[in-house]
Amino acid sequence: MCGKFTQMMTWTELHTLASVIGAPEGPHETVTPMRFGWVIRLDDAGKRETAKMRWGFARASANTPMERPDHIHARAETIDSKLTFRDAFLHTRGILVVKTFNAGKEITPTRTEQHTIAPRDGKPIAIAVLWEEWRNRNEGRLLTFVMVTVPSNALIGTVTDRMPAILQPEDWAKWLGEVPATPDELKALLRPYEGDWTMAPEKPVNPSPPEKPDSQPTLF
Repeated sequence: MCGKFTQMMTWTELHTLASVIGAPEGPHETVTPMRFGWVIRLDDAGKRETAKMRWGFARASANTPMERPDHIHARAETIDSKLTFRDAFLHTRGILVVKTFNAGKEITPTRTEQHTIAPRDGKPIAIAVLWEEWRNRNEGRLLTFVMVTVPSNALIGTVTDRMPAILQPEDWAKWLGEVPATPDELKALLRPYEGDWTMAPEKPVNPSPPEKPDSQPTLF
């Protein structure tokens, strides 16, 4: 299961890939659960934009967005029936564009061996996500997302049984909602993808603490 990815390509790269307005610039950055990444979504006018979101849906009952989330992934098979994800699947879908992502092989119940997957051609990978807004009277608002997963392809299946749902450029408009689609048509986009990728074990590093949201974490 994916628990890490690298992001933060330049505006030029994102614009060339998907005609996205307002994409951030900066060095490549590693994102893990409870940290922030940039998600492509539609704004209120139906135009593509990028929004900074925390990885992991916050609990509705949470008193602070820094409480550990129950969900960082959503299984494609039950994405339209599980109450946690159903509304987001129907109304707030997004795309996470990454340079690399990780797959973890369970060594023991408390230890995994991380493997980094990267395209041989160096082009970005588009991952299907769902997003939602967490609200609290005292803590403000926070945008959060979960990554959609599907059964692993042949490469990733050597270390784990799940992988991110990869979207092809021709499917972006349908997934984002620019092109009308039924729930069954949307679910048909979520399937294992046999990319021309490399996969190598990652050297272990000490994880850094999760980022703290701003005092007014609204990201609209």
